[in-house]
Amino acid sequence: MINRIILNETSYFGYGSRSVLKDEIKNRNYKKALVVTQENILENVTSKVLDILNECNYNYELYMGIKPNPTIKNVKDGVLKCKAINADYIIAVGGGSVIDTAKAIGIIMTNPEFENVISLDGTAETKNKSLPIIAIPTTAGTAAEVTINYVITDEERVKKMVCVDPHDIPVLSIIDQELMMEMPKLVAASTGMDALTHAMEGFITKSAWEMTDMFHLEAIKLIFNNIDKAVNNKDKEAIENVGLGQYIAGMGFSNVGLGIVHSMAHPLGALYDTPHGIANAVLLPYVMEYNSKVCKDKFKEIAKAMNLKVDNLSEDEIINEVINAIIDMNKRLGIPNNLKELNVQEKDIDWLANAAYNDLCTGGNPRETSINDIKSLYTKIYNI
Repeated sequence: MINRIILNETSYFGYGSRSVLKDEIKNRNYKKALVVTQENILENVTSKVLDILNECNYNYELYMGIKPNPTIKNVKDGVLKCKAINADYIIAVGGGSVIDTAKAIGIIMTNPEFENVISLDGTAETKNKSLPIIAIPTTAGTAAEVTINYVITDEERVKKMVCVDPHDIPVLSIIDQELMMEMPKLVAASTGMDALTHAMEGFITKSAWEMTDMFHLEAIKLIFNNIDKAVNNKDKEAIENVGLGQYIAGMGFSNVGLGIVHSMAHPLGALYDTPHGIANAVLLPYVMEYNSKVCKDKFKEIAKAMNLKVDNLSEDEIINEVINAIIDMNKRLGIPNNLKELNVQEKDIDWLANAAYNDLCTGGNPRETSINDIKSLYTKIYNI
């Protein structure tokens, strides 16, 4: 079997690591940046990055107004802005929605034949590397700064397009956990649980292998054992560990794919605009339980990474411990309990199940599934 690993070229980690921008931009001889970000973080977070650009007299213009589930229009408007200012690189400062939008913009700038955006859905055969992207995440969740994936919502088709393209990976990532300190509690909880989902799904996916297992287990350890303190106590060390863990999870799942937690979360985002991390968190324990039927042996390793005491337990007891620990963590983080609390309508479950079954991530699920299985899962999680 041949396994492939693709990672970005250069990454920096640690509080204040955004300071490397000064030399990195100069040494790369970049001239003008499109800075992709959000209005709600401009004053308290993005400004810390812009201060460096202003101090160095680096030329840039802002592009904002991106939805939490970024749309085709967000991408097209960004491409127009990028062309209009003649930007030769992009700086993405924000969460997954910002970095995903920047990736789509960067790909279209160098592969204009995909300017309709829809044609990027799935594994588009682009020929050229993206316009250079510097990714600076401000949330500890999606790992978009290290993955070859991005997700864009097609509002007309009510579909979240999962785009997979090795050409989209940022040339430089800066994981400055100081910028993550400003996350509101629910955002920190949502993005942290998104990262935990990446690690757990990636660990049991069909394509998992030794190297990605190493990444995912370390990510589970860093995220699960620190997320409570990071979210509820704003503990500096815990935030740093979750920020590192989400990146490590991205190193893994970007190369082996995910499963039906993500398949089921994507239609919720497309239809109800549900925040992606919240959807993942609500679904995660019950889908892991469903998948445990075909990968029981992996749950002991997961449990140990979570620091659960399971040495004298049976396989089924270990699985229960893992599932209950996830449910308990959701409660501690203030995550909704079920799909009703996400305002999901029972009448939409058939549509959701069909959309999830046809999602790109379904192919990586360790357990062979069906529309009826997914419908049963949605119904179960709705009625909890």
